[in-house]
Amino acid sequence: MAEVTAAMVKELREATGSGIMDCKRVLAEAEGNLDKAIELLRKKGLAKAAKRAGRSTSEGIIYSYIHTGAKLGVLVEINCESDFVAKTEDFSDFAKNIAMHVAAANPAGLNPEDVDPAIVEKEREIYRAQMLEEGKPENIIDKIVDGKVEKFYKESCLMSQQYVKDPQVTISELLQETIGKIGENIQIRRFARFQIGE
Repeated sequence: MAEVTAAMVKELREATGSGIMDCKRVLAEAEGNLDKAIELLRKKGLAKAAKRAGRSTSEGIIYSYIHTGAKLGVLVEINCESDFVAKTEDFSDFAKNIAMHVAAANPAGLNPEDVDPAIVEKEREIYRAQMLEEGKPENIIDKIVDGKVEKFYKESCLMSQQYVKDPQVTISELLQETIGKIGENIQIRRFARFQIGE
């Protein structure tokens, strides 16, 4: 088994923001392999987040982000369990990152049920026309269209979008990691994106 050094613990802490004891434990479990240790920490964070999922989130902040040039702005409401956590730098950083993601990725809604049905219907019509143009048999077009609509939801709903700063992670996974790190249930409640000319 590889010896866990203070330098290894420091590197893992800087990469993940996790506590010293958690870092020591996972490094020992991962036999000194940093990538494996990060993966173990993420799994533990997701497990912690699942336990907190049902807890009430009546505190939080509304974070505003105005992009350079003042032509694009975002407001996000992020909720947590306590006023104490709402005032922490980690919580504020999370809200800022979500606001910047919304500015960059322009999601159509938080989840599929939040997307305007008219937008979805228009997408369906476009996909159907494409399939007819390609000469696909009528009896399989609906299945193909349903699959394309699912992909549309995945790409256009905030919670399932790939995080712009780290495309290996979805916003939902980023939220779960943050819950595990902060130790409280957190919820992205809503957002609004404003752009000049839209």
